[in-house]
Amino acid sequence: MIVRSYAKINLGIEILGKRPDGYHELRTLYQSISLHDIIDFRAAEDGTIRLSGDWDEIAWDQTNLIYRAALLLQKESGKKRGVHIRVNKRIPPGRGLGGGSSNAATTLHVLNRIWDLGLPQDRLHELGAGLGADVPYFLEGGLCLGLEKGDSLSSLPDRRPFFCLLVWPKFSISTASIYEAFILTSPPKESKITGFLECGDFSLLKNDLEKTVFRLYPQLKSIKRQLSDSEAVVTLVSGSGSTVFGVYPEREKARETLRGLGGENTALIVETVSRGDYRKSLSNGV
Repeated sequence: MIVRSYAKINLGIEILGKRPDGYHELRTLYQSISLHDIIDFRAAEDGTIRLSGDWDEIAWDQTNLIYRAALLLQKESGKKRGVHIRVNKRIPPGRGLGGGSSNAATTLHVLNRIWDLGLPQDRLHELGAGLGADVPYFLEGGLCLGLEKGDSLSSLPDRRPFFCLLVWPKFSISTASIYEAFILTSPPKESKITGFLECGDFSLLKNDLEKTVFRLYPQLKSIKRQLSDSEAVVTLVSGSGSTVFGVYPEREKARETLRGLGGENTALIVETVSRGDYRKSLSNGV
């Protein structure tokens, strides 16, 4: 079975405090976008898990979230079912687009199906949360509100489709390094994310991690400035990675901005993916 594994952006992140387990309490909006990897799953009679991919900078071994997800389902089922997995990678790692978490969630969903395990969605969520805070989101897709570590999800109605211009440099950013450097301040009394959900004003949205990202990687601030000057309705760092994106209601304005960008950064235009289209793609494959 060949399946698309979609990326996400974070339409805002609000850090609410520090948890007893060492993680940060947060509020975030996830939105799936059309940038995707292609993953080929082939059941293996010999019971082995084999993983390969086309990016040399990624470890295609037992440390990879895809392998760990497959092994987790093997143990959950108590049966020695096998699979050979090949990844055509398009989502760059360490850019805040959730490629690794998306791959893990896709693996949980597809192997639950092709191994005929019959695990319910809530159990897949529990297993996914053990792999990473973003993994449960990628079992849902569309627009979701994430609370706690980001893994307590509420699915929200899809909004009118919009376009994003993604811009990322050659370097990646470690999520752990950003949270370790983050300086916690008192959160505002009113949530900007809640305000956005009530009125739809993109300009309300912000990412509390941006100051830390820009302090450590000041060159990213100039990307945000370029996109802000292009009449994007909002420009944000996605997650804790090195991608800066601008939101545009119409594709042509995004194209116009793309044509005006210079430098060595990678830039491309994507559009949002609704929950219905996301789930249909995940279930039916390419």
